[in-house]
Amino acid sequence: MSEQGEEPKKFEPRKPVQLDPPKDDPISLEYLSKCDGTNKGFPTLVAIKGTVFDVSGNQAYGPSGQYHVFAGKEPNRALAQSSLKSEDCVTEWEDLPDKEKKVLDDWFTFFSKRYNIVGQIQREGVANL
Repeated sequence: MSEQGEEPKKFEPRKPVQLDPPKDDPISLEYLSKCDGTNKGFPTLVAIKGTVFDVSGNQAYGPSGQYHVFAGKEPNRALAQSSLKSEDCVTEWEDLPDKEKKVLDDWFTFFSKRYNIVGQIQREGVANL
């Protein structure tokens, strides 16, 4: 078991990023799905554990980018498992082993130091699925 007092990894960006204050606007999964970098007039968004980040300025999330698979989604499981497979880009992550949950938490920290938080996923009606 690892100790809680471990030295945290460096997640600071090489160049300081001036971020806007986080927003908690409700964002529907339907709207998020349109924010995949292919719809003109929409930002490029990625959600992690319900928090929505605007990654519009990073071409890696654009239509021809290596991380486009994450755009317009909440790819918790894929991030936790370091997977670029579209079938792993799903919201569910609670059943993952602690090691993978830690990886997901690290990704959340990484994103929060680089990208503006523009809202929170609105989950109403999920129980009816």
